[in-house]
Amino acid sequence: MTEIQAKAATPSGTGRALRADARRNRERVLAAAQEAFAAEGISVPLDEIARRAGVGPGTVYRHFPTKEALFHAAMLDRVERMVAHARTLADAADPGRAFFDYLDFMVVEAGVKRDLAEAVGGHESLENPGPTVELLAAIDVLLRRAQTAGAARSDIDIDDLMRILKGGFLATHTTGANADQRHRTFTVLFDGLRPR
Repeated sequence: MTEIQAKAATPSGTGRALRADARRNRERVLAAAQEAFAAEGISVPLDEIARRAGVGPGTVYRHFPTKEALFHAAMLDRVERMVAHARTLADAADPGRAFFDYLDFMVVEAGVKRDLAEAVGGHESLENPGPTVELLAAIDVLLRRAQTAGAARSDIDIDDLMRILKGGFLATHTTGANADQRHRTFTVLFDGLRPR
């Protein structure tokens, strides 16, 4: 178990591991929160998240005393899952395909999930920047491997890539782009990442 996973398995500030039933409830609340934040943004009430999770409001408040704490935990969980997925692609036989498949995965994840777009866009940030650093490092590995393989242009770095992605996420979310428009926007952006 990683340090991040260990922290996620303990209630805030106690340092004790959660019982299995409490851990399951916490995971249900996180999944419901991610779905609710994706559909409605951070304004969704905690009671609605409890209803979606099939638990009482007290269960939500026991694990997450504020909506901001729940939002940050949901974002942390999402970022950790994205890091894990990027790491599974780090040794792929086709580095170019792995890189562009991962970028497609990010777009699909963000397509209907405003929480990711808000986080990448800087409206909300994780209290613990460690997972975000891990995510950038994992994406950087994919980028560098694709560049070495000649599948991605060599004159960009991870900072350039993140600016491009942020711009695409913000542009498609703030204009209310539909799925086809998002797909076209990111197809053009990703074509620009390929070598000339």
